[in-house]
Amino acid sequence: MEVNIDPVFFTLGPLQVRWYGLMYVIGFVWATFIGKKLVEEGFFPVKKRDVDTLITYSMIGIFLGARIAYVFIYNWPYYSANPTEIFSIWKGGLSYHGAFMGLFFALLLFAKRFKLSVLTVWDAGVIMGALSVFFGRIGNFINGELWGRVSDVPWAMIFPTGGTSPRHPSQLYEAVLEGLLPFLILWFMRKRVTISGILASWYPILYGSGRFFAEFFREPDAQMGYYLGFLTMGQILSLLMILLGIGVRIYATRRDLVLQTSSTPLRVSMSGVKSSG
Repeated sequence: MEVNIDPVFFTLGPLQVRWYGLMYVIGFVWATFIGKKLVEEGFFPVKKRDVDTLITYSMIGIFLGARIAYVFIYNWPYYSANPTEIFSIWKGGLSYHGAFMGLFFALLLFAKRFKLSVLTVWDAGVIMGALSVFFGRIGNFINGELWGRVSDVPWAMIFPTGGTSPRHPSQLYEAVLEGLLPFLILWFMRKRVTISGILASWYPILYGSGRFFAEFFREPDAQMGYYLGFLTMGQILSLLMILLGIGVRIYATRRDLVLQTSSTPLRVSMSGVKSSG
């Protein structure tokens, strides 16, 4: 099966609207919808208009984080020799792990500005943003990029820039494992978890696990190759995400225990106490 989809959705004069850019727009629109839904449910203690502000913060954080991480982690030799290319975002080169860290700090700044619990904002933010990965990976598939390793499975596909050998459609694997599944799990858990920060901790664990597994089917970046003979950079960064999630979970659980302990009324035993009156 050969994949050869025109990456341009439509052209209007000199303006080209690409599928990949459209997927980002859909992702942010979806995140806005889910954010306002969480406000209606009382899960996210802000006004609906504040969700629009959060989306603005998130967009800036995501694009800055994604670009900075790609430049410095994935292709620094090239960009150090061609520094002006760092700003050529339209040529591609974004890292999801960097986007996650950018979102992480954007949510932190939003929480500080609106004087909200950081963990509460992170909980809402991961639910809002989880499915955006699904749309992004569909965009990668349409672009015919980030294809998988050579394979003879019946559903293997030939991509325009992937040579003549059929490959795993790893973008579709990632769309499900990194986007759809984490969103469904977090959406299901949102009314069942009572400790702030638990959902925020689950997201990097879910994404990191899905990405780590999917990387076994994805062709590693040509300029990166393998580490220790079998690990990709994506897998190494995913392991760090999993560790981050575990750390946030431990912190959130201990914080909740401290809050419960501090709110427990002090009981004073009166046995054996004599009146001095």
